[in-house]
Amino acid sequence: MPSQPGISNPFSPRGGGPPDHYLIAYSDGGARGNPGPSGYGVVIQDQAGKKVAALSEYLGHQTNNFAEYQGLIAALEYTVKHGHKALKVVSDSELLVRQIKGIYKVKNAALKDLHARAKELIALLDWFSIGHVLRGHNREADELANAAMDKGMGRAGVPARATPSPQKKEFTGIVRDGKIELLDGTLPDGTQVQIRTKA
Repeated sequence: MPSQPGISNPFSPRGGGPPDHYLIAYSDGGARGNPGPSGYGVVIQDQAGKKVAALSEYLGHQTNNFAEYQGLIAALEYTVKHGHKALKVVSDSELLVRQIKGIYKVKNAALKDLHARAKELIALLDWFSIGHVLRGHNREADELANAAMDKGMGRAGVPARATPSPQKKEFTGIVRDGKIELLDGTLPDGTQVQIRTKA
């Protein structure tokens, strides 16, 4: 079997294009705090765009990249387990995509094992393609990943994105009547914070 089919060019694999029957996996992973509570979400469709599976799992305290790899592996394992031989992966992790294509080297020890596992599974396929999209084009997988994190953190039933993490990570505040008042920003209800006092 030819090794690593379709890796060099994500959307024009060997043979000039995808076969008649293939799966499309929209994969996403994330970690709140990076590292922090993490999870992945994968939406799998057939070549006609019909959803055939939705996968998600809480992964505990891990990094974003670890979660991204677990999402990819979940998609690959589903494909192999159900007897499919062709898979197109869509991910919003540019690092993951470039590492799988061989553009970037995998330096992190934990990711090396996951990278090796992904390559083993890819080698079982006749056709494989992977490409990068912006996060906004991977929304359903992102919501699944967030739901997995919510469930793992004991917040089942909280809608995904109900408490988006703010871009700013540090705020200044003052305690008044036993409550902290922020002086330079706002945080949505339910945001988890760590407090460091200054003399």
